[in-house]
Amino acid sequence: MSCDIAMSAAILLASFHPGPHATPQLMLAALADAPAPAAGAINPLAREPLYADIVRRAGLLKAEVSTYRAAPAGTTPLPGFAAFKTDVAALSDLDMQGHLDLAKRGTDGDLKCILRGISQDLPRKLTEVEQASTADARSAALQDIFYLLRDNVEVITSPAVPTV
Repeated sequence: MSCDIAMSAAILLASFHPGPHATPQLMLAALADAPAPAAGAINPLAREPLYADIVRRAGLLKAEVSTYRAAPAGTTPLPGFAAFKTDVAALSDLDMQGHLDLAKRGTDGDLKCILRGISQDLPRKLTEVEQASTADARSAALQDIFYLLRDNVEVITSPAVPTV
């Protein structure tokens, strides 16, 4: 139950993103180039290889989803979709690894739950894209995947907020 509440809150908060110029690549560049960011400016977890890889992959997949969303309505099958499915499955597995890693550490309950939720939701939305019988249904499922990928980046790179 608490994971469901945390996931809902994270999705709501992620909808207030920092703007169109805050791409995952810029966020990662900030991580790499900043010698010592201000305390709390970027979640230190995002510097760890597993979580940096999640951010990188989610950003790349988000760009692919944008391409699919821009494709003409009757484009079937979507070009390169088989590879996309494989990449989404790999990201879903990494999100679950992140969940298990955080559970093992006994830290960051909200992020732990969010990563589990994204891991479970990505394959479901991918199935919705595959089974969509109309262009509108496929567009809606692709939009949901886009939001999940955006949230995947933002929940890892956003600074941890102290609980009150």
